[in-house]
Amino acid sequence: MNQAETLERIMTKTRTAKSPSMKATTPRVICVSSGKGGVGKSNIVTNLGFSLAKTGKRVLILDADLNLANVDILLGLTPRYNLHHVFTGEKTLPEILIEVPGGLRILPASSGIMEMADLTEEQRLYFLSEMDGLAKNIDIMLIDSSAGINNNVIYFNLAAQERIIVLTPEPTSLTDAYALIKVLSGRHDVKKFRILINQSRSEKEALSVFKKLSIVTDRFLNSLSLDYLGHIPYDSKLPTAVREQRLVTDIYPDAPSSKMIKRLSDQISQEDPDTKADGNIKFFWQGLLDL
Repeated sequence: MNQAETLERIMTKTRTAKSPSMKATTPRVICVSSGKGGVGKSNIVTNLGFSLAKTGKRVLILDADLNLANVDILLGLTPRYNLHHVFTGEKTLPEILIEVPGGLRILPASSGIMEMADLTEEQRLYFLSEMDGLAKNIDIMLIDSSAGINNNVIYFNLAAQERIIVLTPEPTSLTDAYALIKVLSGRHDVKKFRILINQSRSEKEALSVFKKLSIVTDRFLNSLSLDYLGHIPYDSKLPTAVREQRLVTDIYPDAPSSKMIKRLSDQISQEDPDTKADGNIKFFWQGLLDL
């Protein structure tokens, strides 16, 4: 099937999916990003996905750090196939899908394959075609994007309904988070962001970081909506779980970080996604077509 035929098939399905009868099968898509690497983004995504799955949600994590995968490492997985094999045509998405205990499903990315860092238009279109077949079995898709402002980061953020920006109290993390927001808002007219502070020593410190970010965006960027999503406290159990390649929410459910992630998952599972999403992007597949 050539590119034009693939696009027409997806557009036909997308138009069908806009009907009211199909709304219940439309996944909620949340892209989790950071301006700076090393802020604990992948750890948050995997633990949040696990907690959401425990509430009964059908959760899929897309490891979108396409050339420096982390999700499989955090879960102690050694996938034989990954997204690189999908983009080369060797495998389909269902064939690389991994199910882990707790009802969580993972689409693993590759590691150390540089061409995955900047997908071609044809590869993105092919990925869109493959994702279309998974829609009916997903309630929530969490996208763990790479850090920074490269093309793939922008691509997945624009396609998602919602965006969570993770940062820490470090000044460089704050500066880089602002840079990512600036690119998405200034060049691509994205106006809604949810802010999650990781590794904070207290709620007071987290709110202080959020206030600093809000002041800068209010001063230099127009008509932005920054929503304080909460904070994940500094917790010695988190690096311990990482070393064991286990989820802190699984092996240390009473740890401070686990309790806050559980609270975050409860909040996300109970809220109306329509109030959090961009009005001009209704779901992942239409968002990708808009690009």
